[in-house]
Amino acid sequence: MKVLITGATGLIGSEIGQRLTARGDTAVILVRDAARARIARRFPAEIYEWDHTKPVPIEALAGVDAIIHLAGEPVAEGRWTEKRKRAIRESRVEGTRRLVEAARTCTTLKTFVQGSAVGIYGDRGDEVLDANSSPGKGFLADVVEEWEKEATMIQAGGASGSVRLVTIRTGIVLARHGGALAKMLPIFRLGVGGRLGLSGDQWMPWIHLEDIAGIFIHALDESKVFGVLEGVAPEAARNRDFTSQFCEELGVIQGPPVPSPVLSALYGEMATALFDSERATPKMTIASGYRFRFSDLRSALREILEPLRGSVHEKFEEQWVPAAPSVVWPYFCDEKNLENLTPPMLAFHVQKMSTKEIQEGTLIDYRLKLNGLPFRWRTKIEDWKPGKSFVDNQLKGPYNLWHHTHEFLPMAGGTLMRDRVRYRLPFGWLGNVSAGWKVVRDVDTIFRFRRKKIDEIFGA
Repeated sequence: MKVLITGATGLIGSEIGQRLTARGDTAVILVRDAARARIARRFPAEIYEWDHTKPVPIEALAGVDAIIHLAGEPVAEGRWTEKRKRAIRESRVEGTRRLVEAARTCTTLKTFVQGSAVGIYGDRGDEVLDANSSPGKGFLADVVEEWEKEATMIQAGGASGSVRLVTIRTGIVLARHGGALAKMLPIFRLGVGGRLGLSGDQWMPWIHLEDIAGIFIHALDESKVFGVLEGVAPEAARNRDFTSQFCEELGVIQGPPVPSPVLSALYGEMATALFDSERATPKMTIASGYRFRFSDLRSALREILEPLRGSVHEKFEEQWVPAAPSVVWPYFCDEKNLENLTPPMLAFHVQKMSTKEIQEGTLIDYRLKLNGLPFRWRTKIEDWKPGKSFVDNQLKGPYNLWHHTHEFLPMAGGTLMRDRVRYRLPFGWLGNVSAGWKVVRDVDTIFRFRRKKIDEIFGA
């Protein structure tokens, strides 16, 4: 199957694209910046540039069997100025209109899966909501209703005849490395994160990343599924219960509640979305045959947060390159290449190794600078599996824990390079308060540099 995906570099789109290509499908992605998307890609794809204010490049639709449409300006990024609200609306409404116009000229298209949001319901208190519930009121509800209406035009008839339309109303997506939880983690680690509002009574429609990606693929594959599906988990949660379980699974103390006037002062109108109560249930999704992996909140939060207990941070990166593991692996067996993959600001230099070549048990001593301060570091190479994976584990250095797993996974004739760094700062809570934000920023900078270098070497 050949599938065109918009929003493919986002949290949900990346997960969907990776699953599709891993099983043998062909992906086509529409992005704003093709060069940036190529470096950031987690899966192989044909890449085309597209701005929602312009027509879709018609060549991107050649031979496409299905479209998954996810693109849209982030809703929870800063205050809703009039300019910001206009961008949120136009990126969804006008963008969908242009995509549908182009899609109706495609002679091979059979399925259109439209991303949507539970924001269509507005603030509904304790009312149980599903795909058949009426739209609510408010800025987000109005935008989502318009957004969905534009997608229905795909059924007005086109070059390929009848196109099956599935719309998925997504709730708050839970994932360790993005979305809402990534923004919550730094606050809750400091012990100042609490429920929203004095009562925290509002319902939070949540879903695990694995399940929302699974629902989209389910909608893509099942030819008898059509209409609206609910992208939310079966067990609804009030904000106070979500906050309590979040703190429990992360192993931190719950902070004081955040009064609504404080959030309103910080975020203006956008704060209203944080207090909207949407008790959505996946009635039609379950009826369609989808089976959830994470049905209850506790199991979902435990899977996400358990590796982060004890003030452990995790950096997770994936990068697909069009070169086989047999080509990529030898590059990482040369310690000098490790210097090439490190930003000059770190002044990284390997001083000595305990073996002639890197292998299981090799000790590597090197020096580097962090924020201008010189450090000596000793790493031990563990779990050495030639052509597949290895681990470098800090024995001496500036961190209480630094454990870096490198994986080289064959995918679609290339390699999915997967890096998982688990680290813990010295001085516990004080270390997180004083330097946690800086270390996170520095680690992100290191990996951005590394991704660019790897693309230069293997990305052609």
